[in-house]
Amino acid sequence: MNTKMEKIKGYILGLDVSTKTIGIALFEDLGETGKLKLLHHVTPKIKPQPKDKMQELFEKARVFEEEFLNGYADISITKVIIEEPLLRSNNVNTVATLLRFNGMVSRSVYDTLGIIPEFISSYDSRKYAFPELMAVRSKKKDGTSYSPAAIAKKDPVLFGAYDLDTTDKKMVVFDKVCDLEPQITWLYSKNKTLKVENFDMTDAYAAVRGHMNKIGEWPL
Repeated sequence: MNTKMEKIKGYILGLDVSTKTIGIALFEDLGETGKLKLLHHVTPKIKPQPKDKMQELFEKARVFEEEFLNGYADISITKVIIEEPLLRSNNVNTVATLLRFNGMVSRSVYDTLGIIPEFISSYDSRKYAFPELMAVRSKKKDGTSYSPAAIAKKDPVLFGAYDLDTTDKKMVVFDKVCDLEPQITWLYSKNKTLKVENFDMTDAYAAVRGHMNKIGEWPL
């Protein structure tokens, strides 16, 4: 594809939003596929920290605009994909805070880029970004196997080939992104352990790749 056509297609931005860190993935849209141009994060630190939690969220959204969005407002971003907040927490206040901040970031995107964000659930993000993670579960919670007849009636589920007690699903996604993007230099702590910001970035990556495959524009 020639350079002119690539410029017309523009760029697609993916965001994984939490109240601590916003994972960022920027892809160049090449038509039937995308090329990763940036894998990044913004971790807004507000000092002095406001006593009012809502004020702190507003300030974090402002920092995200200043540290990232304003610098990319003129590069022909055509889509913004945001992973929907996971609402399974037993803490109602945590869920409410996540929803509020997600809305603030969405408004920042609209105000700065003039784009209405599109959303994708974490399940669909991973399902469509990495279809190979879909598999029929063959074992029960106690580790015993289902009968062939029972397996034949089951539909594939996300992480179906993994043990039910596999809790570190973010690490599975991280490994998938590592395989696809071997050029990435990841973030490590002083103790040489992966920083949690890596997982925010790979979730943003999966949001774009998953959304674009789901709508049939980047078939995998």
